[in-house]
Amino acid sequence: MGLSFPAELRYADSHEYAGPSDDGIKVGISAFAVDQLGDIVFVELPEVGASIEKGSSFGTVESVKAVEEMYAPVSGTVVAANQAVIDTPELLQNDPYQEGWLLKITPADPAQMDQLMDATSYSAKVEGGS
Repeated sequence: MGLSFPAELRYADSHEYAGPSDDGIKVGISAFAVDQLGDIVFVELPEVGASIEKGSSFGTVESVKAVEEMYAPVSGTVVAANQAVIDTPELLQNDPYQEGWLLKITPADPAQMDQLMDATSYSAKVEGGS
C-alpha cells in the first residue's frame, strides 16, 4: 500500500490518530482512512470548547463514496478545530498528518493515549501484514 503512519502518533481501531502538539493533543484520521474514503468533499467538526468522549462520534467526513463518522481516540476539550480543512477538504486528503489535522484537544486523561496502537501495530492491522 505504501501509506505512511508517523511513529510519534497513536492510532485507534476506527482509524483516527492522536499525537502531541504544542497545545495538547492533535487528532485526525489516518492516511489509510483517507485512502479508503477517496475524494473528500465535506468535513464537519465540533466547536472550540466542546467536550469529546473517547469512542464517541465527534464529527463526520463526507466523500464521493460515503459519509463516515469520526470517533474520538481520547477524551478531552476541543481547543482548536482546523478551519482550513472545513474550507478546503482536499487538505485532509493531501496531507492528513500535517495540514490536514482535525482537532487539537486538552486531554481529560493523558493515559488514554497508552490504550491506542503504535504505528507498527496499526500498520500491520491495516496492511494485513505480520
